[in-house]
Amino acid sequence: MTQILGHNYIGGQRSAAGSVKLQSVDASTGEALPHDFVQATPEEVDAAAKAAAVAYPAYRSLSAERRAQFLDAIADELDALGDDFVAVVCRETALPAGRIQGERGRTSGQMRLFAKVLRRGDFYGARIDKALPDRQPLPRPDLRQYRIGLGPVAVFGASNFPLAFSTAGGDTASALAAGCPVVFKAHSGHMATAERVADAILRAAEKTGMPAGVFNMIYGGGVGEALVKHPAIQAVGFTGSLKGGRALCDMAAARAQPIPVFAEMSSINPVIVLPRALEARSETVARDLTASVIQGCGQFCTNPGLVIGIRSPQFSAFVQQVASLIDDQPAQTMLNAGTLSSYGKGLHKLLAHPGVTHLAGSTQQGNQAQPQLFKADVGLLIDGDEVLQEEIFGPTTVFVEVADQAQLSAALNGLHGQLTATIIGEPADFEQFGELTPLLEQKVGRILLNGYPTGVEVCDSMVHGGPFPATSDARGTSVGTLAIDRFLRPVCFQNYPDSLLPDALKNGNPLWIQRLVDGQPSRDAL
Repeated sequence: MTQILGHNYIGGQRSAAGSVKLQSVDASTGEALPHDFVQATPEEVDAAAKAAAVAYPAYRSLSAERRAQFLDAIADELDALGDDFVAVVCRETALPAGRIQGERGRTSGQMRLFAKVLRRGDFYGARIDKALPDRQPLPRPDLRQYRIGLGPVAVFGASNFPLAFSTAGGDTASALAAGCPVVFKAHSGHMATAERVADAILRAAEKTGMPAGVFNMIYGGGVGEALVKHPAIQAVGFTGSLKGGRALCDMAAARAQPIPVFAEMSSINPVIVLPRALEARSETVARDLTASVIQGCGQFCTNPGLVIGIRSPQFSAFVQQVASLIDDQPAQTMLNAGTLSSYGKGLHKLLAHPGVTHLAGSTQQGNQAQPQLFKADVGLLIDGDEVLQEEIFGPTTVFVEVADQAQLSAALNGLHGQLTATIIGEPADFEQFGELTPLLEQKVGRILLNGYPTGVEVCDSMVHGGPFPATSDARGTSVGTLAIDRFLRPVCFQNYPDSLLPDALKNGNPLWIQRLVDGQPSRDAL
């Protein structure tokens, strides 16, 4: 079989200066794939960051339309990746072809969505307060504000979404839309996939005349620290473990010039099953909940890892229904050996804890993940025991039974920050338990009614974020168009002549965008 040498991508060029080889493997068998990759050297990391810094002034100066054309071209290149590409991704991740094809569509769709954001212009956040020279006791100067990209962004690829949260994923798309060149750290679990996608991005950059260095990619272990600490990098996007995200946050904060890290890290996504829902449709809820727990082998950051219900014969029967369903589920292959090992360690912590009981699931063995079900004492949640706060990345969930409505609120108050929370109920439940929504607003980024969290729509209103430890900064989202805000900062111009203002703030409004003028939204020229 032909050996393919995986290069680092620096300034629009391929580089293979390093001598340390990295091997891509088949996720199902553990066998080496015919793709070798090269560990980035310190010099290559430095060159990639510097190339992004050189590209930044030219790239951020491009019109929003030019950047939109670039994103559309990336989307076209991604859609053109054929069955051979899908086969590579499947071998590296053990994910089925249908999932990869759908994720490819989501990834190209994200690019096109941010192209629309650029064309409609609201990302500028344009605000104008016209001069009031006759105001007493002091005149007001002419003040105008818009937003620009922060500068080069380091993006770390996620393991569980080899396309949508990886090389051309949401962090890359939103950073490029904001006018920020990207230095991407490829995930070791799908290096061949990353190479094919990087090639697609560079083809799009060439076709649309983007500056060299607008996108860079490096491989290898240990390169992330050098990247985050590099003075050219101005922000970080990360999706991964709590340990990894915290490490990046600490590195960024310790820099001579601290920079923001937007890390999505850990969530157990509680599901609250209310009494009347169980009376009306317990079998349906049990079936749908189980499907959500095992979907994708539980390898979603929105996997429902905690289920809470009020003590009753109906809830006891519901627990047994789910236990029976879990026992019937087959083992599944995980993304890689490291993910399987972490899953096993998480299960061991639950099995070893005196306050946790194992309810269903075959003993974990071999190279596949066995779905599992546990039950924990509510006191662990109220007291903040870490065993119920730590995400177990895999097909498992933990049931907690509370005594009454008051204890339900106490249990939820004991939760750390989450990406999602779900309430399963009937209209009478929602009326009786009205306190849940304002309580959960303080805990999570997205609250669902009668749905399941394993599914994240990419749109303007989506929030995929939440209080720590779900993310390092609850003010943002890594999915949806609001994600662009993470990589923008405001700049104010005082008493500038019209000729020197950016187009977004000129009197004539040549971009024809909506602006806030003296406190009123307007598209009119001044």
